[in-house]
Amino acid sequence: MTYTNETQTKDFFILGFPGLLPQYHGPYYGPVSATLFVMYLAIALGNTFILTFIFYEKSLQKPTYLVFCHLALNDLAFGTVTLPKIISKYWLDNSIISFYGCFAQMFFVHYLGAAHSFILLVMALDRFIAICIPLRYPVLITNKAILLLCALAWFMPVSLMLSIVLHTLTLPFCKSNVIVQCYCDHISITSQACGEDVQTVQVATLCMAMFCLLLPLAFILFSYFSIIVIILKMSNAEGRYKTLATCTPQIFITCLFYLPRCFVYVANTVGFSFSLDVRILLVLLYSVFPAAVNPVIYCFKTKDIKETLMNKLRKTKIGVQIKLSH
Repeated sequence: MTYTNETQTKDFFILGFPGLLPQYHGPYYGPVSATLFVMYLAIALGNTFILTFIFYEKSLQKPTYLVFCHLALNDLAFGTVTLPKIISKYWLDNSIISFYGCFAQMFFVHYLGAAHSFILLVMALDRFIAICIPLRYPVLITNKAILLLCALAWFMPVSLMLSIVLHTLTLPFCKSNVIVQCYCDHISITSQACGEDVQTVQVATLCMAMFCLLLPLAFILFSYFSIIVIILKMSNAEGRYKTLATCTPQIFITCLFYLPRCFVYVANTVGFSFSLDVRILLVLLYSVFPAAVNPVIYCFKTKDIKETLMNKLRKTKIGVQIKLSH
């Protein structure tokens, strides 16, 4: 059968969780929409707080915390791109997304994921230089240098992701218009395409995705391995603990981003299959859950941020007590 490039699909239908019973769908008060809304609220408030707190607290405007700002902005954008639509499905029973709206969402999903990966690389570079060559750190890692590196992390994936979207748009869509996912991504969209070029597009996209994920991951593994070697060579136990504490938040954040993805990819490679609902839930958790958890890690696992925050709270408490006493 010969297909033309004429697209027959005008809209896509977001499936969400296909095995979910109808009683969990309820408008406004439904447990699924409520859970997703609380998660989005946590992402929005938590990451906005981090951005605002570091912006107004001059003592925290250092290279390490500027990287946190870029991660917070990325997490905030990703949550905003993905969650409102699936919330509206279960909250307002609105499952329809326009054809080009779905492609726009796909672009931002993959672009923000790739940018996040490159920002994690910048974060690993910051810790690598700080611990492995500390004497060069003040010269090599400045606020201006970090802003430039983070700008590159945001800019580099743009052309790659645009090429993926434009390449996918050339495909004819003549299958079902159901997106078997909570948001539009490349796999769910191309699975609705037909024609001889589908596999070519999928392979090319996979290569670009591996470049954006595995290239940063290779350097990240190298940098943290080097850091661990340096720490193990330290004779002072207190020095080892303090040095490890300076990169603990970065390790947690990196693990939250990469480990679930690696688990899903490895499980699929070895033939371990998940049910459709479990697979969708796993994808939602490893893509959205870190965005909600990261602000907590910044606040409670980063010494300077935690101490500054606690000092602010103490001063506020003292001020309130003084006002009440008068």
